[in-house]
This record gives sequence, structure tokens and C-alpha cells, in this order.
Amino acid sequence: MRIEVRTYDHPDAVALIADVQQEYVVRYGDVDLTPVDPAEFSPPLGLFLVAYMDDEPAACGGWRAHDDSDNDVELKRMYVRPAFRGLGLARAVLAELERTAAAAGYARLILETGSKQPEAIALYTSAGYTPVARFGYYAEAPEAVHLGKSLEVACPSTP
Repeated sequence: MRIEVRTYDHPDAVALIADVQQEYVVRYGDVDLTPVDPAEFSPPLGLFLVAYMDDEPAACGGWRAHDDSDNDVELKRMYVRPAFRGLGLARAVLAELERTAAAAGYARLILETGSKQPEAIALYTSAGYTPVARFGYYAEAPEAVHLGKSLEVACPSTP
């Protein structure tokens, strides 16, 4: 497996995002309607990753900063294609997203997921995510689950 930084509109990212949106249709009856601008996932205010298995796009995820918070970034579009589940890709992508957000100076990663995604909730809670104040497009949605995790922000070395 290898993880590469990609633009949100890179063909491999677009294909994976289409797959995750279809997963939402199956589980919730509609796509994720959260407004997303591909530019939000460009450094330094965001990042998008694609994980490959034998050169095939297998998983993705990204983070983006919010105008209303200097220290938080939001996790979006975490997804692993069914054929690649159970191989640790989600955990590897999540760890890299956490590492890169911390290296960019952000203190906390927050996310929205849904009650019909128990495997996502299990991943996040096992990685140290805990409930946070509801936010974003689905702040009032009863099936939305809002989680966050403090990051160990990388500090420059002192001589």
C-alpha cells in the first residue's frame, strides 16, 4: 500500500468520492449534502489523500480548515472500497491525515459521521475520537455523530 497526496478533483479521488457518495445513498437514501469546494483540500488549509493497493485506488480521506476555527480541521470523505476493507487502509489513511494536520499546526481533527456507519464509529473511537459539540451541515440531524480528537502538534526543534 502507498498513500499519495492528490487534489480533490484528481480522477482517482473523484472515483472514490463517487463511491462514497453511493454508499451514503445506500445507507441514508441520499448523498452527503455538505457543501464542499475542491480548493478547500489544498495545502496549507487542507489536504486530500488516496491510498493505493497495487496501483489501484483503494481508499481516500481528507481534511479542511474552517474559517470559524484557527485550531480545528474537519475530516471528510474517509472511504475504503469494499474489496480492500479489513486490510488496515482506513486506519493508515486516518493516521496520515492526523499526522499531516498536526504538522500543519492544527490542534484538533473533528468529523461528522452517521449512526448507520457503525464501522466508521468503531474506527474513530478506537483511534481516540470522542464526542464534540455538533457542527456543520448536519448539526441538527438526529442520526449524525460528531467526534473529535486532539492532535499532538509538531513543534519546531529548539537548538
